[in-house]
Amino acid sequence: MLRLTDYEQEMLNGKYGKLKECALKKIVEYANALNAEELAEVTMAHIFCGNHGYLNVMKSDNVEEIISQMQYCSDELLPQEKFLAYAQSDCGPIDTINYSKMGVTNEEARKNQEFLEYYKKQGANIVGTCVPYMCGFIPLAGEHYVSSESHAVTLMNSLWSACGNSDGLEAGFWSAVCGRTPKWGNHIKENRKGTHVFNILCDIESSMDWDLLGYTIGRKLPTHSIPVINGLTTRPNIFNIKYFFAAMATTSGPEMCHIVGISPEAPDLETALGGKEPVSTINIRACDLQESFEILNINENKNDTKIDYISMGCPHYSIEELRQIANLLDGKKISNNTVLHIWTAPPIKYTADSCGYTETIENSGAIVLTGTCPLTSGKMPENTKTVAFDSAKQAHYIKPNKNVEVYYGSIEKCINSAIKGIWEV
Repeated sequence: MLRLTDYEQEMLNGKYGKLKECALKKIVEYANALNAEELAEVTMAHIFCGNHGYLNVMKSDNVEEIISQMQYCSDELLPQEKFLAYAQSDCGPIDTINYSKMGVTNEEARKNQEFLEYYKKQGANIVGTCVPYMCGFIPLAGEHYVSSESHAVTLMNSLWSACGNSDGLEAGFWSAVCGRTPKWGNHIKENRKGTHVFNILCDIESSMDWDLLGYTIGRKLPTHSIPVINGLTTRPNIFNIKYFFAAMATTSGPEMCHIVGISPEAPDLETALGGKEPVSTINIRACDLQESFEILNINENKNDTKIDYISMGCPHYSIEELRQIANLLDGKKISNNTVLHIWTAPPIKYTADSCGYTETIENSGAIVLTGTCPLTSGKMPENTKTVAFDSAKQAHYIKPNKNVEVYYGSIEKCINSAIKGIWEV
């Protein structure tokens, strides 16, 4: 049976406002469905702000009505109240400044801004990124948080021992408002032990290697399991390991992953497993990564082909990756056949602007955009028939949902292809 503190009971009784009462009521219902015995205090919330396409089912122009019904499941119009948790926005449907370069109309941008202004009044920081941990959203070990970005949940649980589950979008808003979430799943230490060991028997060095490793492990990992990565010969950095968590979240969705010798809860294999035997041990070889590469590049055309659109930066590029892109494009020109979009977070673009990286990139004819991506926005340049990504996540999800031919490759291959206007198979 769920136990509430005196403070939580007062909130549920409406002492601290109608919205907090409504949000906590939903959290209590959520906790009861999970058989949670108590609630955890949420200090940070990464939430899905903006006029996202799924909100259009309301057939309404009233932002307050849409948010009340879609986010808080209430037919009653709810008042605005300040979030109790530190709140930061996830990717949105558009670049709020350079939206016209995405083919977004002024009216679409105006409506999106209405939503953002609503959340800003509640205290949300409108950052607009899938890499919140690179923009000030850094829960510490044992700190409870919520996030609407699947790979961010896995990364922050795994690298920092912060505590979060892959909750739904609405649950993220409830937690932001009332500062509580069911104490369940990864919020309980005993539930965070590894279950399946993956012995890495090949070299993993580049971002693409890590991307393919994550995709491969996800393909082989049973649902509701916690992988333990063992046998790495080189240490990753935060810039390439984010690909790993994004790709693994795409193919299997684990919320926790122990990397032996790197994850705080995995100083060694025995600790990662909690002293138990693994359910299974799986060896990963170079041929497994090659198989994933071929899955991501399956298409009817086996010859070199004109490439219409290349999208790079999923998860959003760090400043170091933008520096790399600028170096690769310095003095070069993008083919007239190809549109090249480079995606990052608004705060990171500000730094890139200051460093001159944005200017160098855009002098080539590429376009630097922020706050979204083709997967979240659902938008690509008109008449796109061939598209390439340096992200397994984008290639995996776009392939079955768009009538386009999809290619996947390294940062260097994407840049070279954008310059030539040709994807060389």
